[in-house]
Amino acid sequence: MVAAASGPALDVRPAPAGPAARMLREIWDAVGGPVAALDRVRFAGAGSLPSSFAVTDLACAAIAAAGLAVSERIAAAGARPVALAVDRRLASSWFGTSIRPQGWSPPPPWDPIAGDYAAADGWIRLHTNAPHHRRAALAVLGVAAERADVARAVSAWSARALEDAVVAAGGCAAAMRSLADWAAHDQGRSVAGEPLVRLRTLEDGPAMHPQCDPARPLRGVRVLDLTRVLAGPVATRFLAGYGADVLRIDPPDWDEPALAPEMTIGKRPARLDLRDPAGRARLLDLLRDSDVLVHGYRCDALERLGLGADVRRRARPGLVDVALDAYGWTGPWRTRRGFDSLVQMSAGIAEAGMRRLGRDRPTPLPVQALDHATGYVMAAAAVLGLVERLRTGRGVEARTSLARTAALLAAYPQPPDAATIRPEDPDDLAPAIEETAWGPARRLRPPLSLPGASQSWNRAAAPLGSRVAAWD
Repeated sequence: MVAAASGPALDVRPAPAGPAARMLREIWDAVGGPVAALDRVRFAGAGSLPSSFAVTDLACAAIAAAGLAVSERIAAAGARPVALAVDRRLASSWFGTSIRPQGWSPPPPWDPIAGDYAAADGWIRLHTNAPHHRRAALAVLGVAAERADVARAVSAWSARALEDAVVAAGGCAAAMRSLADWAAHDQGRSVAGEPLVRLRTLEDGPAMHPQCDPARPLRGVRVLDLTRVLAGPVATRFLAGYGADVLRIDPPDWDEPALAPEMTIGKRPARLDLRDPAGRARLLDLLRDSDVLVHGYRCDALERLGLGADVRRRARPGLVDVALDAYGWTGPWRTRRGFDSLVQMSAGIAEAGMRRLGRDRPTPLPVQALDHATGYVMAAAAVLGLVERLRTGRGVEARTSLARTAALLAAYPQPPDAATIRPEDPDDLAPAIEETAWGPARRLRPPLSLPGASQSWNRAAAPLGSRVAAWD
C-alpha cells in the first residue's frame, strides 16, 4: 500500500447543530441515506477557511456523507454500523490539495491566459487550461497569447456578449453575475428547481456478493472513471481509498499535468479514443465488467458518441451510473462547458465575495469547493447505489451538478467574525512516503476517521495514459 494513513482521533462529543450538520442532512437526504445514520457523525476541531461562505462546513458535510455511505456498505454486509468523525482542519486542507512533493514541484495549475478580466461593463473569467479552449478565446478576441493583449481586447467588450461569443466558439467563459442576477436567470431558475442529486432505480443486474471486508469495504468493486477536472476524480480517489479498483479512461489528447499527481493516486490511468469505433467497443467491454460508472461529460456527449444511457444499461444491467454536469441537467445551459471557477462567477459566489469583503475584483472561494464537495457527494451516491444493488439487485442512476452544489453553499453565508483555521503543521502529514512517477511525496492525513477502515491507496500517482485499458 502507498499513502497508508489514519484519520483524526475520534471525537466522541455530539456534533453541534451548526452549518456542517445542516448541510450534511441536506446531502444525506439527497443521496437517499437513512436519517438515523446521521447520529453517528461527529465533527472535530474548530475554525474555518476565510470566505464569505461556509466552505469548511461544506467540506465537513460532504466528506461525512461519503464516510456514512461507506459505513452503510459495511452494515449491509452484516457488521455493526460505526460512528465516524471528520476533522475540520484536515477537511479544509483536502479541499485544496493533499499532496506535499518532496524535492520537486508540479506545474502551475493555471494557463497563463486563464483568469478574471475587466470588461467594459463588468468582469469575465476565461478558462483556457485546455489548448482548444484557449484557441477559442484568443480567436474571438483576435489577439496573440499575451495577457496584456488579452486584457486590452476584453476591455472593449461587454462581459455577457464576450461570454456568449467565446462559448459559441467552443471555449469556456463566464461573466460575473450577482446572486440576484443568477436567481433571475433562466438557468439559475432551472438549477434551483433541481434536486441536489437526482436518483433513479434501474433494472435488475447480476447479484453482488454481500460479504465485505470492513478494513477495505470497497475491495472487489470495479469503478470505470470517465471524469476529468475535478469533481469526478475526487469521487473516484475516495472510492479507491477504501479499496475500489478504479480504471480511469482519458482521451488520447487530454492531459492534466498539474492535477495528475494529486488525483491519480490509487487508480490506473489509461486512454481510449471514444470517437473511434474500436475505442467505443473496448469501453463497452470494460463496462460489462464494471460495478460503477462515474462520468462527467456534458449531458449530451455520451449520447452523441453512441454511448447513451440505454446502451450503457444494456451493456451492464444493474450498473451504478453516477454523473455530474457543470450547469445542471435542465435549462438552456444544460450542455454548456463549465468548471468550478466559472460556475462561481455565473452563480453569484465570486460577486458576493467581492461585495461582502469590500474588494475591487471578483473574489472566489479560497479553494475549488464546488468541485470537491460535488466529488464527495458523487462518492456517497455511488456507495449507496452499491448498497441498494446488494439489497434489491437493482442498479441506480445518480445525477448532480456543480451549479446545484453552488446553490447549496450560497444558502450558508459565513459569519464575518468566524475564527480562521490554524495553519498546517507537520503532524497533519501521514508518515508514509509515496513514490509517485514525478518523485517522492507525502500526503495529508485523511480528514475522515472510520474505525477499522482507514483510507489507503495501493497505487502511487501516475501520469495520465500510463496504464493499459484493462481490468486486473
